[in-house]
Amino acid sequence: MKIMTKKIKLKITIEEAAERHPVPILGTDYKVKITYKNIKVAELDVENKIIKISLPNKYKKENNEKILDIAIDKMYEQIAKIEVERAMEKTRLLLGFAPEDYEIKKIKNTLGKCEDKKIIINPEIVKYNRNIIDYIILHQYCHLKYKTHSKSFTNMIKKYEPNFAEYEKIL
Repeated sequence: MKIMTKKIKLKITIEEAAERHPVPILGTDYKVKITYKNIKVAELDVENKIIKISLPNKYKKENNEKILDIAIDKMYEQIAKIEVERAMEKTRLLLGFAPEDYEIKKIKNTLGKCEDKKIIINPEIVKYNRNIIDYIILHQYCHLKYKTHSKSFTNMIKKYEPNFAEYEKIL
């Protein structure tokens, strides 16, 4: 007796990976559509809740999710430059002071931190809506005054963002 076996697909294509995982931008989930073109450099365009990624034809046979991750990370960095600048200026005007410097860079396991009068923001902050982005920036500004989550720190947060507990639950 011959037993019929079915091949199990262990690797998924980049297109399948993109379709399975929506990408959050400013609190809204976007679908990813990947196409291959006769181009040398990958292109990314966002339109109607769809992230359109065009890849060079040479990647067509690749089963590499890293390409998708790199494209999404680059997109987050570009959006973060705009959104963090907007939130920093808004918070500066609200509080009347600013950090000596700020930087947008990947930080492991956190969306923001404050050290040596400098604020560092993870570009993945743009996964959240603008209210939460503003809260994260405010939180870091408050650390310019208070290094720990002391009562004074919490009182400052409450004064400028009454919904902070709701945002903390989301984060």
